[in-house]
Amino acid sequence: MNDKEIRERIERGRNFIRSFNDEAEDYYTDQQLKKPQPPLTKAAMSDQIIALPHDLADLTIENDFLKIINGRCSHRVYTMEKMSLTELSYLLWCSQGVKEIRGKSYATLRTVPCGGARHEFECYMAIQNVEGLADGLYHYLPMKHEIEMLGTRDDLKDFISASLCGQSWAAKANIVFYYSAVFYRAEWRYGIHAHVPMLMDAGHITENVYLAAESIHRGGCAIAAVDGRIADAAFGPDGEEESIFYAMPVGTIRKEDQKAEQDFYAFVKEQGL
Repeated sequence: MNDKEIRERIERGRNFIRSFNDEAEDYYTDQQLKKPQPPLTKAAMSDQIIALPHDLADLTIENDFLKIINGRCSHRVYTMEKMSLTELSYLLWCSQGVKEIRGKSYATLRTVPCGGARHEFECYMAIQNVEGLADGLYHYLPMKHEIEMLGTRDDLKDFISASLCGQSWAAKANIVFYYSAVFYRAEWRYGIHAHVPMLMDAGHITENVYLAAESIHRGGCAIAAVDGRIADAAFGPDGEEESIFYAMPVGTIRKEDQKAEQDFYAFVKEQGL
């Protein structure tokens, strides 16, 4: 790719950010045209459904919010100790839990904000070493706060690394959350203006995962380097109407690994930045 091509791609990206609120004459969204609303969530894809604990009393949750905020950081070194099903339940509830249905079935009100309460994301998971669960691929069913098992993989660690563009450190996480966009959920309401806000809304989800993980002494790191083709093929999105584009590994951590965490930034010192 030459300098001109690089500059053109950068300019397209900048225009994408700048132009999403441009006025469009004689344009109406499908909601304004009173076309049928898409489903609020994706239906279950298997019959292997597991109810998640609703009682979180057994968790030791840090309730000093300023301490959580100050302690929040990205963690890429995991101990691979077992996590509990209640911890998984807590992380899912804090980042995608449905608190209320608005209207008859107009929108879900969740534990994270989202433009127009469209909540256009589905949450898939690669899980290993979580109490009570077989290692494998899962999907969150937010309406009933359940998960469903989609299948097992003998190459789970290799899959995680490949789907995250070779970031092999993530294969030691207990849970890798994969987020797909079901595009029409947002496009129905916002049409041609839907896509930039969708990216904003994705950040709301992972920040809640960061804070929830910190509050129970777990750690994670949001990842934009996702190979959607590999992830879609594993979890089931068609890559057209729904596609996985964002991920966040979460795992068990310990203070003794702070030096190993700092090694990820050794280039800063080496290059005198």
